[in-house]
Amino acid sequence: MQEQTATQQQSSAEQKQKRKENKFSAKRIAKIAVFAALAYVVSLLEFPLFPAVPFLKLDFGNVFILLSAFIFGPVEGIIVCFVKEGFRALHSGTFGVGEIANMLITSAFILIPSITYQFKKGLPVVIGTLCIACLVQVGMGLLSNRFINFPIYGAAAGFDGVALFYDVWYWIALFNLIKGVAVSALTVLLYKHLKHLLDKI
Repeated sequence: MQEQTATQQQSSAEQKQKRKENKFSAKRIAKIAVFAALAYVVSLLEFPLFPAVPFLKLDFGNVFILLSAFIFGPVEGIIVCFVKEGFRALHSGTFGVGEIANMLITSAFILIPSITYQFKKGLPVVIGTLCIACLVQVGMGLLSNRFINFPIYGAAAGFDGVALFYDVWYWIALFNLIKGVAVSALTVLLYKHLKHLLDKI
């Protein structure tokens, strides 16, 4: 009995070690880097949704961040997000403030779906958690714009950012809701095809 228990413990330790090695393998890191590059390049193809607030621009870079979080895990998804926003900060028009807020909003958006997916898979679960994620994105979008984007950028540019936020907050909420739904829908459509391709590679 003791020998059997020791064997099981050794097998469990070996499996954990193997998972750890696979997590930091060169192939895995290369795949994550590809997702970060795709997220950054696609994010450059941005466009305004509402003429009243042209600074709110929609892009689909977050599709690749969410995909990476589903395929590799939430931590890897956040890493992809930080790399993407780091590159965007190099040519930022908001002194990097917008990129910091985007990191917070996107990280909050991907956490619930990707963590849940590690333990329970299936389309109904994915869709349900993505619906929650869209609401989280709306809330985090309002908070980050109220306390980070508008105050700091307004102070740097010489206008009352907080007052402007209260004039346009409903546009921000609607924008983040539309962005969350659009990113979620594209992710669900692309996931199976991309996962199959990565498994082949």
